[in-house]
Order: sequence, then structure tokens, then C-alpha cells
Amino acid sequence: MKSTLRIEMRARRRRLAVEAPDAALRAAANLPGDWPQAPVATYGLYHPIGSELDPGAIQIVGARAALPVVVGRDAPLAFRLFSPGDALGPDALGILAPTSRTETVWPDILFVPVLAFDGRGGRLGQGGGFYDRTIAALRARGQVWVVGVAYAGQEVENLPLESHDQRLDAILTEAGFRLTATV
Repeated sequence: MKSTLRIEMRARRRRLAVEAPDAALRAAANLPGDWPQAPVATYGLYHPIGSELDPGAIQIVGARAALPVVVGRDAPLAFRLFSPGDALGPDALGILAPTSRTETVWPDILFVPVLAFDGRGGRLGQGGGFYDRTIAALRARGQVWVVGVAYAGQEVENLPLESHDQRLDAILTEAGFRLTATV
């Protein structure tokens, strides 16, 4: 069921990207300035692949941004500090990421790409389990906010979730920002 849904949602996301080329900027503008109310030292973004909504315009004042690095096929992602203009190189999967000379950090907020989401915080990813492993590891260390970044049209009524699937705490789209039913 998930594999069929992934095919459908990839096609939908490609269509949404063409229909709303400014969606990433509108989504970033929807992040409330007073959220979260707890101090944030670092936040994790991602390097968009294909039609994923680009989180590059997201900024949290007073906090440092980090990008994920694939360090191994079955390992959680590592996060390294990043500023625009920093050198990037391919990680273990060939995705552009900060180099090993950059400080590794644990984000307080993690913005994640999604193929589909539901109102209860369900998230459908690409299927590699990288973000599920990473979110589980971050949550084991303490409080972390996990925010899905997507087109509003990627919402579905109910995702089929398994025991290892990690839920979103909030969703950020070009249509708005909202906490999920799990918060």
C-alpha cells in the first residue's frame, strides 16, 4: 500500500511544484515568529531533492541552521552547521551536504520533507527510513520539534503507519502552519 501511495504522491508533488512555484517562500512566511516559545539553538533543514519544497527561506532568529548528512545506510542522519555560501560535498548517498570539517549538532527543531501527511501527524517519506531513525534518535535525547514541510495538496485523510513511523509535531505549507493532533 505504501509503495503505491508513494508513486501517486510523487506525481502529485511534481504537479503541485509546477502549479505553485512560489510555495516555498509562502510556506516560510507562514512560520509564526513566536513559535516555539522554548529557546532554539539550532534547527535542521534539508537539501531539497526533485520536487520537494525547498526550506531554504526558513529562518529562526537567533538560531543556527544545519543540514543533514547521510553517514551510513542504516544510521540516523547527522546534522552539520550550515550558512549560505558554505562548501557542500556529496554524503554517503551522493546528496549535497556540509563537509566533515563542519561542526556536528543536535537540532532543537527539525524541518523534514514529506511525500504525504495527515492531520494526526502521520508522515510518508521516501521509504529509506532515514528520517524515522533520526527523529527517534533525537527524541531519545530530549525534546525536539519535528515540522513537515510540504505543499498543502500533499495532505491525505489517513496514512497507513507502522510502529517505527515517527509522527510530525507540526506541518508547514504555503497555506499555513498548524500543530498536528499529536501535540
